[in-house]
Amino acid sequence: MAWFVYLIECRGGSIYTGIAVDVAARYAVHLSGKGARYTRSHPPLRLLAAIEYADRSAASRAEYQIKQMPPSEKRKLACRYGDG
Repeated sequence: MAWFVYLIECRGGSIYTGIAVDVAARYAVHLSGKGARYTRSHPPLRLLAAIEYADRSAASRAEYQIKQMPPSEKRKLACRYGDG
């Protein structure tokens, strides 16, 4: 089963990074205010990108690496894989 790392631009310009099997459903949860604590206090503006991985383990490793990136690098990544 494929897993995805997704990037969401939040109010204030920050970028939230998460993993999910169904990105559209997970994004809807974030929009509803019932997602991660971070997106409850920094509401999502738009989904920037979703990057597919073969399994949860690979997605988790990629999520960790992406979370270490500065926002400018996350935006470059989003341009390569999504609407950026």
